[in-house]
Amino acid sequence: MGSPETLLADSGYFSEANVEACAKARIAPLIAPGRERHHRSWKERFAAAPQAPDDPTTLQAMAHRLATPEGRQAYDLRKQTPEPVFGIIKSVMGFRQFHLRGLEKVKGEWNLVTLAWNMKRMFALSQA
Repeated sequence: MGSPETLLADSGYFSEANVEACAKARIAPLIAPGRERHHRSWKERFAAAPQAPDDPTTLQAMAHRLATPEGRQAYDLRKQTPEPVFGIIKSVMGFRQFHLRGLEKVKGEWNLVTLAWNMKRMFALSQA
């Protein structure tokens, strides 16, 4: 399958340690440093990319990548790839809370839920 080139993550995963770990692994991180507004103005959407900083730190380089149109487009993919899966698991499959206690049991329960999702998805794709 190859190795990842880019990491897309929301602000819950933002930390200097995570950005540094990605840089060390030669993965370009695109991690939101904070919550973003949902509806940016048209001026923000069509604004030119900011000038790249001279000799940037890994955090500054990532922030600049996120501010470029290419970085925004790549980060926006995160919203359409994993997020609907959780919505379908919650609303269509009815899984809204864990029924077992303890990390190992919860991991097992989550494995069953994701197995059911993957089987449902494979069946839907095989019909196409």
